[in-house]
Amino acid sequence: MLAVFEKAIGKPPEELKLPSMGTLENMKSRQEIAKIIRSLWPESMVMYNLPNGNFMAMSHENESPLQPRSNVVKDDIFCIFNGILMNTPELRRHYGLSRQATEAMIVVEAYKVLRDRAPYPPDQIIKDLEGKFAFIIFDATSGRLFLARDREGRVELEWGMGSDGSLVCSNDPNLIREACGKSCAPFPPGCIFMNGSGLLSFDHPLHRVRAIVREDDNGHICGVIFQVDLYTRLPSIPRTGSAANWADAAVAESEQRS
Repeated sequence: MLAVFEKAIGKPPEELKLPSMGTLENMKSRQEIAKIIRSLWPESMVMYNLPNGNFMAMSHENESPLQPRSNVVKDDIFCIFNGILMNTPELRRHYGLSRQATEAMIVVEAYKVLRDRAPYPPDQIIKDLEGKFAFIIFDATSGRLFLARDREGRVELEWGMGSDGSLVCSNDPNLIREACGKSCAPFPPGCIFMNGSGLLSFDHPLHRVRAIVREDDNGHICGVIFQVDLYTRLPSIPRTGSAANWADAAVAESEQRS
């Protein structure tokens, strides 16, 4: 799976570009990345072309039966899901879905609860999902982007920055590196990302998720990883208010480096 969103929507953490500071070597624009995947998946691709050159794409090529991929579009909400939920019967009943509902359909309903129905903390929504998974949701109506990866990191998900500042997300590390060069990193396990709110650990929602820079023997930045800082506690947010307030609350942003 692959998703590419312009900087105004994706709002990628600035730390992602640190390994490529001063150079755009091997970093591609949204248009160049779209050309790459059309050549890689010429006949087996589902692609959602969104406004301003943004897009989401998925292929069943080389799909593992242990980590199937599914996609759905409902009420202008686009979702690509990779993995398996172990508690799908309970989740289908909880959200009033049919027995045929896929994992992608389930997480779209979970997102809609966060957006519409009640003051649900975003971490609590994802905690209800048991299994190995990574997914990307884009709400075209609100412009909201929502990413998540299971707490063990058993399904691959990486994110990076394109040459035009776009956010690039994929379960294919080779594709991410071709698109972003050095400006990429593993998406942290047990975390969710919402544009406008930032990065949040759903296992440790009151602790900040920090970017940690890795340097080579010469002191040059060679990579960035994101980890939960268990020594830094965020201020508690009262669990009241509208779902929109929860979705927009800056509960845990990755620290921005100038």
